[in-house]
Amino acid sequence: MLKVGDKLPEFEGTNQEGETVSSSKLIGKKLVIFFYPQANTPTCTVEACNLSDNYSQLEKAGFQLLGISGDSVKKQKNFHSKFAFPYDLIADENRDIIEKFGVWQEKKTFGKTYMGIVRTTFIFDEKGVCERVIEKVTSKTAAEQILEG
Repeated sequence: MLKVGDKLPEFEGTNQEGETVSSSKLIGKKLVIFFYPQANTPTCTVEACNLSDNYSQLEKAGFQLLGISGDSVKKQKNFHSKFAFPYDLIADENRDIIEKFGVWQEKKTFGKTYMGIVRTTFIFDEKGVCERVIEKVTSKTAAEQILEG
């Protein structure tokens, strides 16, 4: 998994509108990239809505936000439209970005082991250097966790 001091990996992803988002264009502002397992699921919705509800505070603190999951562009668009998120969601169906950040890991639920996205938030400075990694994301207070850094 990416750690503090690591550089923002180079990547290109497709947002909910089908437009390409390039990591090189994200340098210059503080950046929050949050990875979530699946669009429109209860916990992921709570997290994404918490970030949306507190977006003005995050923006005031100088952050730009980007959400990434392995969902299709269509699923991301539905999720984005349903809740009118003020930030982009990236569809990473081939897990290229997910793998670069190291969040595709073994998970356990109800005694079952499987591979999946580990809910993680990365915070980068203006130069694209990782300042913080939040591995124990609390969906209901995701924005507070970012702002308390």
